[in-house]
This record gives sequence, structure tokens and C-alpha cells, in this order.
Amino acid sequence: ATAEVNAAIDGLLKAGVEEVLVFDGHGPGGIDFESLHPAAKLLHGRPAAPRSVRDPIVGTYDACVMIGQHAMAGVATSNQNHTQSSRTIDYYKLNGQLIGEIAQFALYHGDLGLPLIFLSGEEDACKEAEGLIPGITTVSVKKGLSRHSAISLSAVESRRQIQEGIKKAVEQHRRDPIPPLIWDKPYILEKRFFFTNNADDASTQPGAKRVNDQTVRYRSNQIRDVIYR
Repeated sequence: ATAEVNAAIDGLLKAGVEEVLVFDGHGPGGIDFESLHPAAKLLHGRPAAPRSVRDPIVGTYDACVMIGQHAMAGVATSNQNHTQSSRTIDYYKLNGQLIGEIAQFALYHGDLGLPLIFLSGEEDACKEAEGLIPGITTVSVKKGLSRHSAISLSAVESRRQIQEGIKKAVEQHRRDPIPPLIWDKPYILEKRFFFTNNADDASTQPGAKRVNDQTVRYRSNQIRDVIYR
């Protein structure tokens, strides 16, 4: 993961980007800090910093990218498909539409004014991003055959394509800017669990409404209040 992130940073720098902040978004941590590109800064730590602290910092940047992404839960050919937790969550829906982590990330940061301009990962993730964000540049580094199998490019070729693709994405965004992803209010998030005990716990959260034995719903006019519930 760190080598692909470093390739992305090289591409950003070649495109003239002045500052790069890396967010380690994988629960257990996916970035080897000692190997991270010297030009980058790393935002890390669990639990994450409060939104009131983190969001003003992130909001000073101009755009965001995603590296090493999978498709949403339920896409049969997507290698490692899941949405947030593969152990507990069946699906997320926002305003009636199935969403995955790509939409969550893009909508959250879109509310901060940051467009998602590039994504790399497996083929179904690239298709998912392209369906959400017109004009986004994607690089597929593997083709999923099932949830636990895929055909991958070599590590060297993956890094080369990521570096070239992200440089192209920045240059294209300068010529024809991609707007931040923002959907119409109100935001109604439906979260379905595999097991009833998880829905039991979620239904006690502020603003949660139990829909059925396995599903809870949240409603807000602020996307950042609901998108990661």
C-alpha cells in the first residue's frame, strides 16, 4: 500500500502539486510510516481526531484522491468487496441508492469543498467511481474474479500506471475542474446489518430510527452527520 501511495505522490509532485496530506483510512493502519514519501505528511491515529479539529485542516486542500480502493458490498466480481465492515454490514443506502466507501468519502469531502479527482484500485471500484463522478480519472490495477481472487498487474506496473494516471488527473482538473460531489438534501441514510444485535446497538444512537429487525435509518440536512454512521 505504501509503495502505491508513494507512486501517487510522485505523480502529484510532477504535476506541480505543492503539498500532500496522506490519510491512512484503513482501520488497522495500512501505511508504513518509515517508508512514506518524504514530501508527504501523514494524518493517522485511532480513534480519529474530532471532526471539529480535523475538518478545518482537510478543508484547506484543493482536491482528494483514493488509492487501493475496492467496490461496495455485494458486487460479486469485486475483490475484497465490502462497505466499512465485512463482518457486520450488509449495505448502506443514501436517499434510496446503494453506496460504498467511495461515495462516502467523496460526499464527506465534497461537503468540505474537495472534489475526488482520481481513484486507483480494482476494476469494479473504478467503474463505481466513474458512475458517481463524471470526469474522474481512474487506474485499475487488478481485475476481481470473486471476493477472494483477482488478476493483478505487477507491483512495478501498478506503480507506473498510478503515477502517470494521477499526474494526468491533476492536469485535466486544472483544465476542466471536477466539482465537489454534493447530493440534494435531506440526507436519509439506511444501514442494514447482517445480525440483529448490531441493529440493536445502532438503534440506541442519537437520531437512529429502527426500520426493521436488521436495519436502522438516520436523517439529517448535514451530510457529514450521517454518511459514516
